Amino acid sequence: MADDPLTRFVRTVVGSGVPILVLSPHLDDAVLSCGGLLGWAGRRAPVTVATLFTEAAPPPYTLSARQYLKQTGTDDAQELYAERRAEDRRVLERLGVRQCHAGLVDGLFRRLRRPRPGTKRLARFLPEVSHVYPTYRLHLSRGHVSPYDSGTLRAVGETVDALLPGPTGGLVLAPLGVGGHADHVLVRTAAARSGRRVVYYSDFPYNQHAVADPGFTGPHRLVARAWERGLDRKAELIREYRTQADALFPEGRVPRVPEVYLLPEAADDTWPPAGEPASPGGTAPRIRTVGGAP
Repeated sequence: MADDPLTRFVRTVVGSGVPILVLSPHLDDAVLSCGGLLGWAGRRAPVTVATLFTEAAPPPYTLSARQYLKQTGTDDAQELYAERRAEDRRVLERLGVRQCHAGLVDGLFRRLRRPRPGTKRLARFLPEVSHVYPTYRLHLSRGHVSPYDSGTLRAVGETVDALLPGPTGGLVLAPLGVGGHADHVLVRTAAARSGRRVVYYSDFPYNQHAVADPGFTGPHRLVARAWERGLDRKAELIREYRTQADALFPEGRVPRVPEVYLLPEAADDTWPPAGEPASPGGTAPRIRTVGGAP
């Protein structure tokens, strides 16, 4: 039986020895969305998972951050993130892939570089005024990147450049941003601007109740392809992220669903030609202002 287009594409990339860089916004996203493909490709090609937002910050925490910490059963974000990094290292070692923790601060804890005038004292009692994304629901999960995050966007781009030196090297797997988390959209934007070959993965489990942004998939002429290899082991790997699994899957069951990857509709074993930008016209989505951001 002939391979489907996605399997044929992946086989071509793996067979060519091209390095694969998987951009994971948080300390579980790569395995959640790409665990099956990682297990298959990691045994056959040089694969690196670069996790971008791997740090928290000291208190005071916003209400959204406190609610998240309560959900995970801790009151110390920095201790939690140390455990999350350890979880991630253990799982990725089992998959046999290289790993890199970039050390950027998670959007839930990211503060403005400079306090707004007159808010320094207030921030001790109302931390929201000093954060890039004051709330989860109204800011961090609205599908936009804050204009205050330009430095973070630049740092993600520099990470890609450091791990895939040269303008034409390697293949990037980046989140599609399903669910609208600003960190995911930010990483997607950096990947689209990198000028490298990019395949986008549909963010699981958020894609079980949200759809991709047609404002991104349409102009980029992306076509969804399913990947079903290596799924038998995936639930076990996801449960190794013990600090996150119960919150993500409160019913205790990780659904077995195909992974979804999006490639340009004309993708083949030469797509895109080396050195050409991965985005139409060499551009990427503009950073849009978060509604209500400080």
